[in-house]
Amino acid sequence: MKPKVLFIIDSFEQGGSERQALQLLRQLHETGECQLHLACLQDKGSLRAETEQLNLGEIHEYPLTSFYNLNFAKQLRRLVVYLKEKQIDVVHAHCFYTNIFGMTAGFLAGVPARITSKGETGLRTPMQKLAERMSFRMAHRVIANCLVVQNQLIREGVSPNRIIQHYNGLDLERLKVDVGLTQSAARARFGLPQDRSLVTIVANLRNPVKDHPMFLRAAARVRATVPKAAFVIAGEGELMPGLKQLASDLGIAEDVHFVGRCDDVASLLFASNVGALSSTSEGFANAILECMASGLPVVATDVGGVREAIIEGETGYIVPSGDDRMMAERIIQVLANDETARMMGNRGKSLAAEKFSKDRHLQNTLELYDELLSGHDSSVSSENRPSLRGTGPEASQNKFALKPHRN
Repeated sequence: MKPKVLFIIDSFEQGGSERQALQLLRQLHETGECQLHLACLQDKGSLRAETEQLNLGEIHEYPLTSFYNLNFAKQLRRLVVYLKEKQIDVVHAHCFYTNIFGMTAGFLAGVPARITSKGETGLRTPMQKLAERMSFRMAHRVIANCLVVQNQLIREGVSPNRIIQHYNGLDLERLKVDVGLTQSAARARFGLPQDRSLVTIVANLRNPVKDHPMFLRAAARVRATVPKAAFVIAGEGELMPGLKQLASDLGIAEDVHFVGRCDDVASLLFASNVGALSSTSEGFANAILECMASGLPVVATDVGGVREAIIEGETGYIVPSGDDRMMAERIIQVLANDETARMMGNRGKSLAAEKFSKDRHLQNTLELYDELLSGHDSSVSSENRPSLRGTGPEASQNKFALKPHRN
């Protein structure tokens, strides 16, 4: 009997956690080993259309305005009823808000396998952290997307036996460019200059934690030393007007190209020379992996699991958070030597394919479901539980004042 799995995501926006969750959902669908269901807190975003192609049935929305009002109780009751009616075996949540909402409902409904995800090391207030720890207690497993997040969870009191570490899965096919595409043509797609060295950052413009101002200050320093350098900011959000003003104040408005939301990341990175990340906090940044997989040397701040992705001096450079001077120095260093940059990019591309493939992430997930549902985990009863064993073609062979703030 195939397990019935409910994924709960925040929205269908182009955020890292959403893209990771929906990529995994698609892979699970392709295996045919689970009966999949999908729910969200906000039924909006550009990823909605491609998700509908999976034909998973109705996608239920559970809109939240806070974690402490009557609406939360109403939405919670709706989800509990749904979980019982559908006899869901696994609730798999993918971010802070869905962790709290999904684990609470899963606990009340008696769902036999409850899984949360933790993908960042900062951002939360003490009361938010308390609420999240309560959700972890109702979960059978907490997936940390890097060792740094795993260690932080342990320091904050989460039982090591409850934590499992899975790196994000990278869709290498998504990062392949069209056959015959030249760098010149790729740049033309985005209206980027042909005669400049492009330093690119891909991150949403909604959350200050991405610290685009640091990137712009570093850009001004680089521009003063490397006149041929130009800078690309890909992402959308309400912070864009302020960032454009800062670029103007720094005297680099003509050198910074805001391309907005990017649905063709592969071509944009192919058009670039260096990838950058300036965040003050991260879990395990997908943007770094995408740059590496595209053959770009990366200069990134020392946050979250960056040191688990970048090999200092071999695939890029790691700089202190907020240190725009050192970021500029490292970018200049990469731009000054084409051969070194090429070697860094090739090494990063090999490492990304070897260590962070989406297939490995899928296998880790299937094994986790099997562990929880087959009785290998003492916290889950094996009686009458479905298992991934025996399914598939190979079987015969073997708040507290917590108002949601969207990232």
